[in-house]
Amino acid sequence: MRKLKTLFFITGLLLAASLSAQQPQDLQPVDDIPPPPPIQDGEPLEPEVTIIRKKESTIEEYRLNGHLYMVKITPSKGKPYFLRDNDGDGYLESRISEIYSDMVVPQWVIFSWK
Repeated sequence: MRKLKTLFFITGLLLAASLSAQQPQDLQPVDDIPPPPPIQDGEPLEPEVTIIRKKESTIEEYRLNGHLYMVKITPSKGKPYFLRDNDGDGYLESRISEIYSDMVVPQWVIFSWK
């Protein structure tokens, strides 16, 4: 047990030494971050989200300035997927249309940092 503690201690020291050696030496201060643009009166800061709960799924409708632009569908079994209005015509791209030559399928999140 004592050998294991000693091994962890030495490993920790070596790790700390290697991390401190990797720090850049020529750091420069960053200029001040400019303020965000002014917000127009009545302009929403975030999209409006309407959540509809059903037996088989939860549907989240995302609107910006009253226009539906994306729907997230979370089934009770399986991964959530998204339908989006890619061209702003008010229709969610989930079928073949004149604009697209191929079918637009639901989009799943493959990897997330959260």
